[in-house]
Amino acid sequence: MNNPGYNNPMKSRDRLRQLIAQEAARLMYEEQIREYRTAKSKAARKFGPEKSLCLGNHLPSNAEIRQELLRLLDLHEEKLRPERLLHLRILALSYLELMVPFRPYLVGSVLSGCVTERSDIDIHLFAEDPEDVASFLQARDMPFEEELVTVRKGGKYTDYSHFYLQDEGIEIEFSIYAPSERHQVSRSSITGKPMERADAKKLHRLIAATLSTPEKKPQDE
Repeated sequence: MNNPGYNNPMKSRDRLRQLIAQEAARLMYEEQIREYRTAKSKAARKFGPEKSLCLGNHLPSNAEIRQELLRLLDLHEEKLRPERLLHLRILALSYLELMVPFRPYLVGSVLSGCVTERSDIDIHLFAEDPEDVASFLQARDMPFEEELVTVRKGGKYTDYSHFYLQDEGIEIEFSIYAPSERHQVSRSSITGKPMERADAKKLHRLIAATLSTPEKKPQDE
């Protein structure tokens, strides 16, 4: 027999996960925090140090946060988001076509469709040496900033070069990988499944599908 005064710890934990997910999504939407990990950590601190002692049980997944973020976007930007997404995808396509010598893939929010006002364009490039990409950009007078990012893979740490460009106020991020890694699809930090990727042909089809409208059948005269 259920006790009305009994506090179900499972329901309390699920409710806290939901609250943290909602707060993290709000931070990403209103304060334009890009990284799920940053938004999640900042959101969790709002609920006090006592609960923070066991945050491993309370922290929502990135997928849960993205679901809440999509809800906010649908609520506040139902008409604006499709136009923004189309613009970002067209811009991304121009870079996929430009960087074709490095067999590029589009990844991230512009491909998934979960875009905000501050979303950037994430592209994976494949080159024997990051300097090949740097020389390519320099030859076209395209200024960029470079950062070395350390990633743990298979128990070992590997450094990867990331180049950042600005175009129309939008950040373009190139992550440089060895050609041998092109067929090694990483797992998404959001879904845990193999990361979704799109080359220029696939992205062009997505854009075309967005722009296409059903043709009207001519009326009989």
